[in-house]
Amino acid sequence: MANTNNGVAPVDEMLPAGKLFLYGLQHVLAMYAGAVAVPLIIAGAAKLTPEQTAFLINADLFTCGIATLLQTLGIWKIGIKIPVIQGVTFAAVTPMVIMAQTGGMTMIFGSVIVAGLFTFLAAPFFSKLIRFFPPIVTGTIITIIGISLLPVGINWAAGGIGNKNFGSLTFIFVATVVLVSILLINKLFTGFLSHIAVLLGLIIGLIVAIPFGLVSFAGVADAPWIGITTPFYFGFPIFDIGAIISMILVMLVVMVESTGDFLAIGEMVGKKIGQDELTAGLRADGLATALGGVFNAFPYTAFAQNVGLVGLTGVKSRFVVATSGLILVVLGLFPKMATIIASLPNAVLGGAGIAMFGIVAASGIKTLAKVDFERNHTNIFIVAISIGIGVIPVMVPNFFQNFPSWSQTIMHSGITLGSITAIILNAFFNGSKGAGDLDELKANAGIRE
Repeated sequence: MANTNNGVAPVDEMLPAGKLFLYGLQHVLAMYAGAVAVPLIIAGAAKLTPEQTAFLINADLFTCGIATLLQTLGIWKIGIKIPVIQGVTFAAVTPMVIMAQTGGMTMIFGSVIVAGLFTFLAAPFFSKLIRFFPPIVTGTIITIIGISLLPVGINWAAGGIGNKNFGSLTFIFVATVVLVSILLINKLFTGFLSHIAVLLGLIIGLIVAIPFGLVSFAGVADAPWIGITTPFYFGFPIFDIGAIISMILVMLVVMVESTGDFLAIGEMVGKKIGQDELTAGLRADGLATALGGVFNAFPYTAFAQNVGLVGLTGVKSRFVVATSGLILVVLGLFPKMATIIASLPNAVLGGAGIAMFGIVAASGIKTLAKVDFERNHTNIFIVAISIGIGVIPVMVPNFFQNFPSWSQTIMHSGITLGSITAIILNAFFNGSKGAGDLDELKANAGIRE
């Protein structure tokens, strides 16, 4: 791992308080829309009151913060200790909507608690799969993550799915201003200012959006000053076998996706992610998910949205994202502050999203540059077919609509489909020895020294 001038690895570097706050706030702004989307969807499915919906959002933000602190700082053998922010996984949305409509919120939280404990206990066994992730697999997965996220940023830039003025030139103009601002700041400045290019771009976009009437602070006055997250607010959890099995399946998907995110960030910050590190990271996912069920929240995973921010800014310190965790906890306790952050228009987020998610895809391509496609021509098939299958749910969402209902969680996750395909194809073309030690992996995957 590369060292800084004072002998401390970049991922472990402690920055001044002011920089920690600004860099951390930048991460929160980048992930906020995704963080509150799932609670809003579930609240609608469960027909919750506005007060209950507000509580659900605050509980989610609070638990996001706890989960992020757990992952970045670590306790015992829990937490991967890299700059990874935690958020609610969208893989759980479909089964949770069904549970909300049939068994209510308590059924959701019961299944989340058990699935979280399952993930915690299964982490050491699942992490043994790290040997199936040589650079050709990790590079492919990271590329798929970026490609899968790009439509999110593009839809934001157009105003957000469901917006009656979707694709308005006003939205696209604002998104373009944010994107150009980020590029110009990176071009014209170095050091601290370039590191907060996304934050400055968002602020510029917010200012530009105000005259167009895209920004409303109407809900701030109505939001309470303090909101305490009470365990089991909706009642004691119901432990339904069918719901638990569905959520465990979701967490298996989450473990695959988190592994890809961990490896992506590890590449960016120069930290090798081995079996022990992966186990610690997956344990944190599991513990955070179990806590989510207790504190009226949902399954947690590494937020891929923020992987690109690490690559774009070049800020590698895990304490930056730990600060993001503290900010999320505060937002969960002070609803007025959370409402102010929520006023950021989708179009503003879209300009930054296109840059960040594109960086993720580019990082995957950078990893693939380590692979020798000349001496081992079959490697090109591994990458091509894995990406091709991985983007199916993104390009044609209804492609797998006639598959069994139990398989939909996997089939709707391009990251999971692409990851599984890459692992299988690498084993097929490069042999079973591709699961051996690092030297064997390099030899069998055609990696240049």
